[in-house]
Amino acid sequence: MTEILLILLKASVVVTIVSVGAGTSPADLTYLWRRPRLLLRSLAAMYVVIPLIAFGIVLIAPIEAGVKAAILVLAVSSGAPLLPKKLKKLGSQEYIFSLLVTSSLVAIVAVPLWVALLSNYFDVSVKLTASTVLFAIAKAILLPIALGMLLRVIFPAQSERLSDRLITLAGFVLAASGVLLLATHWRLLSGLSVGGVVALVALMILGLATGQLLGGPQADDRTALAIACATRHVGIALVVAAEFAGVKTAVFIVSYFLTVVVVSGVYLTWRKRAGAN
Repeated sequence: MTEILLILLKASVVVTIVSVGAGTSPADLTYLWRRPRLLLRSLAAMYVVIPLIAFGIVLIAPIEAGVKAAILVLAVSSGAPLLPKKLKKLGSQEYIFSLLVTSSLVAIVAVPLWVALLSNYFDVSVKLTASTVLFAIAKAILLPIALGMLLRVIFPAQSERLSDRLITLAGFVLAASGVLLLATHWRLLSGLSVGGVVALVALMILGLATGQLLGGPQADDRTALAIACATRHVGIALVVAAEFAGVKTAVFIVSYFLTVVVVSGVYLTWRKRAGAN
């Protein structure tokens, strides 16, 4: 049952990425590449600042080992975030798509490097090669994006509507499978300490703050990067977690992921209202 639910979680992420590809054009890909300062700030936020914050939380906070593992795994699992449906309606659609692709490519190199550091922390001999990460990212991100863009070429008039419908369907599957997974392993969550909850919430809030500070002069770019920093990539996180821990860490990761989807939705609504004022 657990394996089926994890597969459904990953599949819902893939469908969402397909929908992002279906709703964008190839010209959007180079948006960040033509803005090197924004590119460097975005990648530094996702791949340097957030992992360092996570390591700081783990070193300082008196929390249980399972939560420490979840925080560290989430921190190094940058890549394409699962973007909420409303995020597509921001004015920085090009930035969102370019960040999606660029951060995924960088993850091929960055994730194995961070995993090497994690293996030292957990005192476990693990070698997560770039080819392994490439294969995972290709399945979860690059191929779905290509499929979505192909759908846009084949059905140009219907691509935007199809994109919205796919995101709605994927969001339903994600929520249902995630809730079922947590319900199946509720005993693991019941053992989560107050300190563990605070640590996970701190990672979430500091992720939003990091993106907000480093997202550049455009308000929509800052909002998108904030959500990207807080959300992380659940597919990569589950791959990394499998190298170090069992179901307990995976359950913590999924609970964090579902919570941050809700929190990021509230944050996005607040940002849109603030921008309107």
